[in-house]
Amino acid sequence: MHPSAQESAQKGIRAALVSVVTNTTLAALKFWAGAISGSVALIADAWHTLSDSITSFIVIVGIKLSRKKATVSHPFGYGRWEQIAALVCGFILAVVAYEFTIDAIDRLKHNTAANFGLIAILVISASIIVKESLAQYAFWVYRKTGLITMKAEGWHHRSDALSSIPVLVGIFIGKYFGEMFWWMDGVLGIIVALSLFWASYEIIKSAINKLLGERVPIDLEQDIKAYICKHFGGYYTHHYHIHSYGDVRELTFHLHVNGYETVEESHKLATHIENALKKQFHLECTIHIEPESQKSDLKS
Repeated sequence: MHPSAQESAQKGIRAALVSVVTNTTLAALKFWAGAISGSVALIADAWHTLSDSITSFIVIVGIKLSRKKATVSHPFGYGRWEQIAALVCGFILAVVAYEFTIDAIDRLKHNTAANFGLIAILVISASIIVKESLAQYAFWVYRKTGLITMKAEGWHHRSDALSSIPVLVGIFIGKYFGEMFWWMDGVLGIIVALSLFWASYEIIKSAINKLLGERVPIDLEQDIKAYICKHFGGYYTHHYHIHSYGDVRELTFHLHVNGYETVEESHKLATHIENALKKQFHLECTIHIEPESQKSDLKS
């Protein structure tokens, strides 16, 4: 059973607030470890973690704005602020990935290897565990609520965890194999950057698709047709379109009825089906009525 819009918003905001507090704490620890070890890479990683606090704040703003009630100027509400916030998060993730790529290439050019002390190792290890835990929490909220910003939030957490792995791997490889694998940190950095670019692409693509409008998923269309056939008879439906406004989904489709039915009879049937689909599938439906004669015209 899907949670209500208010419950979804509360879960999303709670997860984002946890992210802000945790990321700020981790960033402070990384700055401290970077200052002690003299590591530019660790300080840069601290800025990356701090950027996650900023994106979490954007998520909170996006969720709050998306839950504003509909007005005369915006009759469908403000749900698409969720997609706008996801776009912002996606672009920030792309910028972070770009910075990682430049940094990794620079390391390869200058034969730079990771070189951290015990404090840095402990901080990075703790960061990986905590950030992946936050990612799993965000993905769980996304699965429960469908909030796309939570998916973006999860990838931001995972990006921080992934960005720390090459540093940690480089430390141990460098410790046991000396200067032979000086390039390991740079190569792994590029691999991580590519994974972040892909995550950014997926988030931006999903948000843009919802803003532009998507085709109705095949399984949903089939379920609706089967439901109408089971509960209302063998009516022919087609021309399905769906528009998402945050947690509100508007569905329109055409319904063929007996051409001899009155306007009032057809209207009652359409209203009955709309109400039933809203209850069953949580969709705001608008049905366009057509006489059965149109069916043969469509197939000809």
